[in-house]
Amino acid sequence: MSESYSVGLDIGTTKIVVIVGQRNQFNKVKVLGLGKSQSLGVHRGVVNNITQTIQSIKIAVDEAKSKSNKEILEVAVGIAGQHIRSLQHSDYITRENPDEVINHSDIDKLIDQVYKLVMLPGEEIIHVLPQDFKVDGQSEIKEPIGMYGSRLEANFHIVVGQVSSIRNIGKCIKSAGLEMGDITLEPLASSDAVLSEEEKEAGVALIDIGGGTTDVAIFKDGIIKHTAVIPFGGNVITDDIKEGCSIIGNQAEQLKIKFGSAWPGENKDSEIVSIPGLRGRDPREISLKTLSKIINARVVEIIEQAYLEIKNYGHEDSKKKLIAGIVLTGGGSQLRHLKQLTEYVTGMDTRIGFPGEHLAGDQGEYNPIYSTAVGLLMKAIENDEEDKSLLSNTTANDLVNQERKTILTKWGEGFKKFIDKVDNVDN
Repeated sequence: MSESYSVGLDIGTTKIVVIVGQRNQFNKVKVLGLGKSQSLGVHRGVVNNITQTIQSIKIAVDEAKSKSNKEILEVAVGIAGQHIRSLQHSDYITRENPDEVINHSDIDKLIDQVYKLVMLPGEEIIHVLPQDFKVDGQSEIKEPIGMYGSRLEANFHIVVGQVSSIRNIGKCIKSAGLEMGDITLEPLASSDAVLSEEEKEAGVALIDIGGGTTDVAIFKDGIIKHTAVIPFGGNVITDDIKEGCSIIGNQAEQLKIKFGSAWPGENKDSEIVSIPGLRGRDPREISLKTLSKIINARVVEIIEQAYLEIKNYGHEDSKKKLIAGIVLTGGGSQLRHLKQLTEYVTGMDTRIGFPGEHLAGDQGEYNPIYSTAVGLLMKAIENDEEDKSLLSNTTANDLVNQERKTILTKWGEGFKKFIDKVDNVDN
């Protein structure tokens, strides 16, 4: 057990994170090493410079290797970006022998049928996520295995992405000397790291504010119900500060981190910060009230876009109500008073999501910047353990339990099929 370890790779717009870890005897994830580098070849979650991205991955991998003293060969990777979209779909199959109980092959057949849907040119289905099943008209069934019936139906949440974008990520990973293992939609990875099962059951919206994009994932009754990618994040706030205060990008980023607030009312007109001038020029004085007004305008836009996705899901319906409210995570969630502003704009209870609760050791060491990376590591560990259990579990009862556990995570295997299609990249 001690020799077994897994690796997660988060290719973000502002940073690339490689995290190595294993599960300890207390069922917590122990981080063995973490490497981070500036992401230079990614724009809004999409690789736009292969060479720079490969270099950034190598830097992060080397640091993680050094800190963990482990060899890094295979990585679990996150997928996001403005090319991701989702849709709802219902489908059914008619079973040849209704006198036999529904088994895993029936679920496979139904999911494979959904993968054959025709998408827009250049798009492929990434995830097929079962919502609930219906057997001979009996609805709201979560696990149809073991039931009798001739017609098996299901509602699906389908995630779609651009083939070229996935292939570019595969090219970068292979060229960095790594193998691409499991691949997970990034908001799903973040949700594993920061959401509790109780929250997913009660209904919750995760808003992951990254550098280039803001990811939204909505859960209800323990099942993913809606996903969306909003094509702007923290970098746009920095750009607004740069333009509004007439300063360079690095100064704008530091100003946002050290003095930024999403709530303009807290700053007095007399509060001023001095920014060093360029090459001997006089320092520039900036009002913190002006700074917070610039930040507030853009953050309100991001929150409103995310809230629009929540409304599109239909949270005002009593059956779809999100009792657990909103959880904010990602680097952008660290902005002061963002929680209060989100509650003001949406009227929903809000908290900041930290990935530390699943980790052994000092939980405070890992802030929301690492939520996706921690979630990818957790997914990698979980999948490695499932692969081992499939080999070791031989009793009929174990196999039935494994089938039941796999039904609502079947998208993982489906995504591997997708990767097999687009993984023919030139070395």
